[in-house]
Order: sequence, then C-alpha cells, then structure tokens
Amino acid sequence: MTAAFIAIYGRDLRLALRRRVEALLPVAFFVVAISLFPLGVGPEPQMLRQIAAGIVWVSALLASMLSVASLYGSDHADGSLEQMLLSGQPGVVIAGAKAAAHWTVTGAPLVLMAPLIGLLLGMPSDALLALVAALLLGTPILSLLGGLGAALTLGLRSSGVLLILLILPLSIPALIFGAGAVSAVDAGSSAAGHFSLLGALLILTILSAPLATAFSLRIALE
Repeated sequence: MTAAFIAIYGRDLRLALRRRVEALLPVAFFVVAISLFPLGVGPEPQMLRQIAAGIVWVSALLASMLSVASLYGSDHADGSLEQMLLSGQPGVVIAGAKAAAHWTVTGAPLVLMAPLIGLLLGMPSDALLALVAALLLGTPILSLLGGLGAALTLGLRSSGVLLILLILPLSIPALIFGAGAVSAVDAGSSAAGHFSLLGALLILTILSAPLATAFSLRIALE
C-alpha cells in the first residue's frame, strides 16, 4: 500500500511538472485576488489588517477549487483511473495519494506565499505565524474535500458548478476556524481553541474523505 501511494503521488507530481502553467494557475489567482482587495476596499492599513485573515482564507479556498475539478477528470478520460481501481489497490490509497499530490502542488505554495502576502497587508509577526499554522492545517482539508467533490461529480455535465456547490459549504468550518485563529492572535487572545478545532477537523477529514472518495469513484465507474 505504501509503494502504491508513493507511485501514484509521484506520478501526479510528474504530470503537474509537465503542465506547469496549469499547475501555477491557482497560485497566480491567489496572489492576484489578494492584490485586488486593497484597490476595492481602500489602502487604509488598519482596515486591511483587520480583514487580512479573511482575505487570505477566501482566496486560498477559491484558488484550491480552481485545480480540483481536473483531479480525476484527465485520468478518467484516458482510462488511467479505471486501471488504478482494477489494479487491486485500495481506493482509499488512490484517493489519499491524489489528494496529497494536489496539496503539494496547490496547497503548499499557498502556505509558502502566505508570509509575503501577510506582510503586504500589514499583518504583525505573531499574526503571520498564526496564519501560516492555520493554512498548514487547513489547506489539506480543502484538498481532501476537493477530491471528494471531484469524485462525486466525475463524468457529470456542468461538474465545475456542482463541485463548487458541494465543496464550499463543507469548507466553511475550516475557513471560520482558520481566520478566527489569526483574528484571535491579532486581538491578543489565545487561539488554542481555534487550532484545536481546526486540527480535529483535519483528522476527521483524513479519516472520512478518502473513504468516501473511494466509494464515489467506484460508483462513478460502474
């Protein structure tokens, strides 16, 4: 199982490297979307500081949704997904490996970009650390839920719209706890409760999302 996980994970990373423009699109969207907020709400430092955590989290959520629609689409079109499922490997391993590869390509760059974005929005150093920690816990949730949505809408028409309608409501708790942790630190209070809830949500998603994704893939290919 470990060898299968590593093989699928490495395969998806190699495919992402071959499609560099497509892989960098979520990161470009993340940076551009955040850069537009000061133009829309005004360049006041105090106002930007207050809404910075929400801006970063909403932009990260939307950026993650950009690439998740094709998580299983191309493999389904060329028959690779069916071969993976017929290989005898558990569907949970396939779903987990593809979600991990999606996070590596999309989520990890967002986490790395967060300190720079936070500095541009005038966030203090302690809030920046909280933002990075919250994204480190929260972005894997987005990738796992995105994989579940991609499996549920596999092969359907207008799957992109359905995917957004399915995933956005499920992602709201991660957004609330992640932004709340940063806001709590910025206000001088403890963010332990927010991080605990975000960590519990991550554990629950890791335990349930790959299993649900595996079932959804089996149903979609039958």
